[in-house]
Amino acid sequence: MLEHGGNLRDAVRHFGRPLEDWLDLSTGINPHFYPAPQLSANAWHRLPEYSDALVQAAQAYYRAPQMLAVAGSQAVIQALPRLRPAARVVVSAPSYAEHAYQWRQAAHAVTECRYAELDAAVEQADVVVLCNPNNPTGEFIPAAQLLRWAEQLAGRGGWLVVDEAFADTVPDISVASHADQPGLIVLRSVGKFFGLAGIRLGFVAAEKNLLQQLANYLGPWSVSGPAQQIAIAALNDCQWQMLTAQRLQQDGERLRQLLRAHDIRSSGTDLFQWCSHKDLNNKSEQLWQFMAERGIWLRWFAQGPHRPHGLRFGLPGSEAGWLRLEQALDDFVLKDR
Repeated sequence: MLEHGGNLRDAVRHFGRPLEDWLDLSTGINPHFYPAPQLSANAWHRLPEYSDALVQAAQAYYRAPQMLAVAGSQAVIQALPRLRPAARVVVSAPSYAEHAYQWRQAAHAVTECRYAELDAAVEQADVVVLCNPNNPTGEFIPAAQLLRWAEQLAGRGGWLVVDEAFADTVPDISVASHADQPGLIVLRSVGKFFGLAGIRLGFVAAEKNLLQQLANYLGPWSVSGPAQQIAIAALNDCQWQMLTAQRLQQDGERLRQLLRAHDIRSSGTDLFQWCSHKDLNNKSEQLWQFMAERGIWLRWFAQGPHRPHGLRFGLPGSEAGWLRLEQALDDFVLKDR
């Protein structure tokens, strides 16, 4: 399997620090997660049937004409390459590594290219896959451009797959509301904005025939009953969503300013900041090591073909965490002088 953020037990093994002593900033998950409601008495007993209430709540929140609930968007990332014959697939790079990996695993011809090269690449592709906003760099492509690409690809039976896992705080770039048009597939996740990564729930928006193919491939009971109940509450809680969006905007800006105060340039979203190896004066590994030795776990991206090279910072979940991060950055700057 590929390496991902959130691998805190690896940090424990490697650095010998107890689990509870770590400040985990290695993911882009909201540290202030949605408070799960009391579950019904039979949530753990009944088979998790299809839920109209869950799908309707998702369609209203994501403004999508039709959606399928899945056990995390990872399930769809793995399934889509198995639903079409060998194809020419273009995946934006750098990006969430599972996309290119899963298409290759299914024996498709995969080319990775940067955002700036995607427009030209669409002409030569059957399938184009990208994250919007991008993980880990925070880049994004306007919705109008994505819809033009989707129309081009659909004209020859192709797909545009848009992973919008981090789009909750920037809804204007979403194309989920257009996902009933042929060839457009949009992935959404409750793991990031709602901070509910542990319930393994996501949604896919697409035309009805493709959603039915996906449902048949994934099989029955793919989303647990407890996950359904928690998500219905979260997706319908407009006040929590509004307050959380405001808080994440404030915290995202605070993280940007904190890094800037230490002469670190960054880009990203309200949930994470990306610092390239160059922006860190070619010292991304040294900073990652320095932080890990002080119990702060960042996501380090080692150099490689079509891979980002640098560090991703998630948001601290408490004032103590913010102060701990600031002190560690202060110490690194002093050591480096």
